[in-house]
Amino acid sequence: MYAVRNWLIGGFVMLSLTTAPAASRAGNVPDSINLDSLAQLYEKVKFNHAGHIMLVKDCAECHHHTTGTLVEDANCVRCHKNSSATTVVACKGCHTVQTFTAEALRGKNRNTYHMDKLSLKGAYHQNCMGCHDKMGGPTGCQECHALKKAGQAFYNTGEYAPPQAKGNGKHSGH
Repeated sequence: MYAVRNWLIGGFVMLSLTTAPAASRAGNVPDSINLDSLAQLYEKVKFNHAGHIMLVKDCAECHHHTTGTLVEDANCVRCHKNSSATTVVACKGCHTVQTFTAEALRGKNRNTYHMDKLSLKGAYHQNCMGCHDKMGGPTGCQECHALKKAGQAFYNTGEYAPPQAKGNGKHSGH
C-alpha cells in the first residue's frame, strides 16, 4: 500500500517537474548580473546571465555547484562530503575581492585546500577567459571592462600615460 502511494507521489512530482516551464524550475535566476567589485577603477560589467545560460545550458560549467545540489567536485568532497545542499552560487559568495590582505591571510588555515583559493578577479578571469578562448568570446580587457578615469590614473594609461621618450628609438647603451 505504501509502495503504491509513494510511486504515485513520485510520479506526480516527476510529471509536474517535466510539464512546468523551465523558468519556474530554475528558481530565482537573474537574467543579468552587474559585476562591480572593482567599480572604483572600472565601469561595471553587465553580465548577460540569460544569454550564457542559453549558450552553455549546464550551470556547473561556470559554477562549482548549483543551487540546491550537494557538493560534487572531487577537491571539495575531500572535506565537504557531509555538507548540506549549496545555497549560494555567486562567485563572490566564496571568492573575495582582496585575498592577500593581512586579515584574509590570518583567517586561512595553511593546511587546507583553500589556501590558494583565487581572488574574485582571478575566479572571473580563469572561468571567463578559459571559456571565451575555447568558444570565441571576447578576450581583450577593454571588450568587457571600460576603465574609468581613476583606473587610467592607477594604471598610467590613457590621458595619464607617461609621455613617450624622444629619441631615435635605440637604447642609449647604459
